Amino acid sequence: MNSCLYAGTVVHQRLKPLRHRLRYRMLMLLLDLDEMEALSRRLRFLSMGRFNLFGFSQRDHLDGSGTTLRAQVEAAMARAGLACDGGAIRLLCMPSVLGKVFNPLSIFFCHAADGRLRAVLYEVNNTFGQRHSYLIPAEATDGRVIRQQCAKRFYVSPFMEMEMTYHFRLSLPERRTAIAIDVRRGDESVLTACFAGERQALTDGALLRAFLRFPLMAGQVLAGIHWEALKLWIKGMRIRPRPLPPREAVSIAHPESL
Repeated sequence: MNSCLYAGTVVHQRLKPLRHRLRYRMLMLLLDLDEMEALSRRLRFLSMGRFNLFGFSQRDHLDGSGTTLRAQVEAAMARAGLACDGGAIRLLCMPSVLGKVFNPLSIFFCHAADGRLRAVLYEVNNTFGQRHSYLIPAEATDGRVIRQQCAKRFYVSPFMEMEMTYHFRLSLPERRTAIAIDVRRGDESVLTACFAGERQALTDGALLRAFLRFPLMAGQVLAGIHWEALKLWIKGMRIRPRPLPPREAVSIAHPESL
């Protein structure tokens, strides 16, 4: 199967106006959307849409409705003028642990039927219960490295302005996966974030070992976000006003729009 686990490390580094760094271990699930039912039947410790040690629910992503994730992603691709021919759609995200999950960033890799990458959809959640996504068509890649960018349209960190751009650099998930995000104000880097992980087979044994290693992952992520925010506030950072989220759930980003 294409679905698997990635165990690795997340590093966040704020560069402006104050320097601040954090690093923590993270478990990610790469889920081929066409393999969900087979995985749910095969695995004892990972369930789709119901409680287990690890779980995945389509309602935790995109518009949170009963519409399948494939249908929602393909609708966004059609809005962007991209043909949808039934190619694989693979989602890199954190699974739920004991029914709890918070994904600051989830990434959908959208392929054509011949295997070529057609688009990447970046789904962002903030700690205010809001969600927004950016769909970026894939252009010619440098080897296996994908470089994309888009204007920031969604409020995430309360200490950062809206007038910024995201610069993404990522590799297609294979034996390893790596994701790097550079948040810029003009030509100046304000914050960088990256995840690098090693592929593991998606088996019950691997899931049980992962649970023993990451039993409170969702809570640790949320607690860590708020703890780091408190430390930034103590250092002198002040909260920026929170605007309304974009009217469209998915922003279509093209290079010429920047």
